[in-house]
Amino acid sequence: MYLDYWVMFAAYYAALVMGVFAFAHALSQRADAYTAAERMTKPAWLGITGGGAFALLLFHPFSAGAMFWLAGLVAVTVYVVDVRPRLIEIQRGPRW
Repeated sequence: MYLDYWVMFAAYYAALVMGVFAFAHALSQRADAYTAAERMTKPAWLGITGGGAFALLLFHPFSAGAMFWLAGLVAVTVYVVDVRPRLIEIQRGPRW
């Protein structure tokens, strides 16, 4: 086996874990926090992260559906990088 195979193997499982985490986090948050954070609604993010996690599970980066795997990766990454920190900040309240 070559190094690029092992890197993509690790990326596949890391992305799958991130997808499941993003869906679980979106599921556990209050619905009003999404509107307070000026993001889409909770059902919208549940659909996006759930669909992304499902695409990460169903497709593989080396398969014919690599485009769908990449789209799922982008969807859950947007949630983890953009929406999740804003929700945590909103629910925590002012720091002072």
